[in-house]
Amino acid sequence: MSHPLAIVLLTFSVAAAASGQADESPADTRTSSKTVAEAPAPSPPPEIDAPAVESSDVDAAVLASVAFLLERQEGPTRAEWPYQGVYRVAATDDDPESLIEGRGRRRSVIPIGYRVGGTAIVGDALLRVPGCDEDADRREALERARRFVVDSTRHPNMNPDYGGGYDVRGWGYIYGGDFLLSMRERGFIPEEAATEHDEAIRFYLDGLAAIEIPKVGGWNYARRGPLAAPSGTSPFMTPPGIQVLVEAERQGFPVKAGMRDRAMKAIDLTIGEDGVVAYSAQRKTRESPEMIPGAMGRMLAVETVRHDAGVENADAIRDALAAFVTHWDELLKRKEKTGTHVAPYGVAPYYFFYAHGYAAEAIERLPEAERAAWRDRLHRLLMSVRDEDGTWNDRVFSRSAAYGTAVTVLAFTEPAFAARPRAVVPPPAVVEAPDRSEEETPANEER
Repeated sequence: MSHPLAIVLLTFSVAAAASGQADESPADTRTSSKTVAEAPAPSPPPEIDAPAVESSDVDAAVLASVAFLLERQEGPTRAEWPYQGVYRVAATDDDPESLIEGRGRRRSVIPIGYRVGGTAIVGDALLRVPGCDEDADRREALERARRFVVDSTRHPNMNPDYGGGYDVRGWGYIYGGDFLLSMRERGFIPEEAATEHDEAIRFYLDGLAAIEIPKVGGWNYARRGPLAAPSGTSPFMTPPGIQVLVEAERQGFPVKAGMRDRAMKAIDLTIGEDGVVAYSAQRKTRESPEMIPGAMGRMLAVETVRHDAGVENADAIRDALAAFVTHWDELLKRKEKTGTHVAPYGVAPYYFFYAHGYAAEAIERLPEAERAAWRDRLHRLLMSVRDEDGTWNDRVFSRSAAYGTAVTVLAFTEPAFAARPRAVVPPPAVVEAPDRSEEETPANEER
């Protein structure tokens, strides 16, 4: 970020050079001034056809969203906000009846990875909204969610020792770990629960280590073979996984050696010509730039974590944001529709709010002077798809309004969150993961 005094001094230097006083400045200063003066200004965000939004409207929408999310918490102990998609698994006797559909051989349930992940995303959104410390109802809801995410480490289908293939427990590892780290950073863990809480964080970190893609790095929920086999890395899943590892290490949790570096190298494989990001990649992608209209969410996620890793990629972030705004209608075509990856771009409904969430994060990685215009575009687009009941939903399932609304809250509150200094927290109560090698594998582990 440029310092205002530096800008004033630079302006003075350029003016002095123009008035014949340039020889009084060192040569390197004159060269620097000329270079900066001739640098082209970044292009403004593309114009959009969406009504203007006042900041007061955004604030009111966030507060209404908090009330909605608190009312929608469900499950046997009112602890969950399960994400509901088309992917389901065979139900067991331990699953809540409210999450089960079908009868007999068609009896299926929302997988535990979606239950944990959805709950964690809503929990993070509730944490972000100002006033959480004094809001008793919100704190009680968050504590119920925290206990659910901790207790879910014992669910058989969260065990990282499984056969592989398509599976979403990794989403639970990522977002569950993220939420527990957020609660820890805010100091919202009861003293008597600190050890168990940290054990759960270690469980989720160990889960990510166990399902890391061999020889490639990163993670993918759509593995085509066993966990021991190399597979393409997913730029949907790997960027948030990297972000969790960064925060875990910041809080003092040990992370498997090299895992974050391997994940960063893996997402580099997904980047193709003109910044297009492939759906997945096991080797350097040859994805065509013609697929950018379906890739902008992945582009935003990848460039966000590359920036945080120290890559100077402001131009790539601008390009990804411009693609998001320009091709936003391609996202809208899939919002609240059936099916998943529909041609020509393979955009699934769940991609809609994912892209908006990472657009908000990417904006905060740009120079401060550029952010307001991009925030304006994002806020107008989000408010244009707000449902009549005041919520946001990208699926045909009413339950998933909790997810869409939560991601919208995260997007609206991202500026303050990105600027907020993170608290220094005590070291983990548990450094090493509990030894689970001798535990008996539950009989219903295999579906």
